[in-house]
Amino acid sequence: MSNATSAPSNSVALPDGWEMVVGLEVHVELDTKTKLFSASPNRFGDDPNTNIDPVTLGLPGALPVLNRRAVELAIRLGLALNCTVQASTFHRKNYFYPDLPKAYQISQYDQPINVNGYLMLPGDVKIGIERAHLEEDTGKSTHFGGSSGRIHGSDYSLVDFNRAGVPLVEIVSKPDIRNSDQARQYVAELRSILLAVGASDAKMEEGSMRVDVNVSVRRTGEPFGTRCEIKNVNSIRAVGKAIDYEARRQIDVLESGGVIRQETRHWDDAEGRTHTLRTKEDADDYRYFLEPDLVLLDPDTEWVDAIRASLPMLPAERRARLSTITGANKESEAVYVIVERGQDDYIATVADAGGDASRALVYVTQAFAEEGSTPRVPAADLARLTILERDAKVTATQAKTILSELVANGGGDAAKIAAEKGFEALDTSAVEQMVDDAIAAQPDAWAKYCAGEEKALGAIVGAVMKASKGKADGKVVTAILLSRKG
Repeated sequence: MSNATSAPSNSVALPDGWEMVVGLEVHVELDTKTKLFSASPNRFGDDPNTNIDPVTLGLPGALPVLNRRAVELAIRLGLALNCTVQASTFHRKNYFYPDLPKAYQISQYDQPINVNGYLMLPGDVKIGIERAHLEEDTGKSTHFGGSSGRIHGSDYSLVDFNRAGVPLVEIVSKPDIRNSDQARQYVAELRSILLAVGASDAKMEEGSMRVDVNVSVRRTGEPFGTRCEIKNVNSIRAVGKAIDYEARRQIDVLESGGVIRQETRHWDDAEGRTHTLRTKEDADDYRYFLEPDLVLLDPDTEWVDAIRASLPMLPAERRARLSTITGANKESEAVYVIVERGQDDYIATVADAGGDASRALVYVTQAFAEEGSTPRVPAADLARLTILERDAKVTATQAKTILSELVANGGGDAAKIAAEKGFEALDTSAVEQMVDDAIAAQPDAWAKYCAGEEKALGAIVGAVMKASKGKADGKVVTAILLSRKG
């Protein structure tokens, strides 16, 4: 499902007087050929522990060398998220973890590369972005012998360091999200931006985009409550479910007189609930200090301006353009679907060829799902079909038949196909006579319709379509019936 506001809400309603406060930390692996500080490949799916080197393993004497392409992609993403790009520093974030071979992570602390951005959601909801900073990923532990895939209850664990050192950008939102629908929309829009600017493949199923969710609850108007962090949620659907569960859990604790502990929790998708992992660390617990082997990162203005100029049209701007061209609401399902497929340029070309863009939007949405961003049907061919229907040379039903021919054959002359199939518009006077005949043949249905029963209209329209052998335009038939009703 797209993140359009026309979609039904999936958020769980909270008890009266309660409000959730949500912030998201999204970790995104950058689409580079090599790792952040070494020349080992950044590649998913290779045999375990094959993409490693002394820097990856933190061996004595190995020094990090910053990947310029990773910096460029981080800047591209920051600019797309309306951030300020600034001079930044790297720090050592110290903590022991089995798949962190150095026992510290090189990250950015008080001087991140991107700050003070925002992302717009449907309904013109603005979610602030506090920072989008560079850091290295950890390795990956796999636990065997247990039922949940977690270390607790497992017989043994294996560590793969291929992912260690892969460049990440961590995008930290401000606590501006107020329900799970907004959280899902945020993640979906962020993913579409990542793909648009080429920063990442954003494959949540492969771990190249992972979401940590911070949830707290409060009585409406009161200060923020104590938050809990849910780690590594790996699908948009799970993000929403985890938020709704955790908010309700916290409310139940508080209403029963308990206290919320600041902690890190795990989302169990099979059980549909969160579990305690550990007490939540604060910044002081990580003992940050400047990375002594890396200098200040200060991108020059010309480079940043060149990156800004190279950015493509972003999804929100493309949706606005498609809305203008077609007249559809920019937050409608069809507009989101077409932009997600990358078919909005195609519809713009149909309009440039003189076609009816609103009809093209319907055609492409319904019949071009498998066509990709560059459909095989030439835009000029589709434009001619939209004109035939707009000018009532063919009915909507006939247009669908012609469209199927165009898709099957990769194009064609719509007018010629219409002629070959014997499609022709019926004279209005002929349609009027058929309508009158249908009314006379079904007086009960007509009486019900005149009395306000809209469903009764279907029987009369159906009779007209049958009499015309599908050649009557349903819209024309309905218009005539309305005029007869007076």
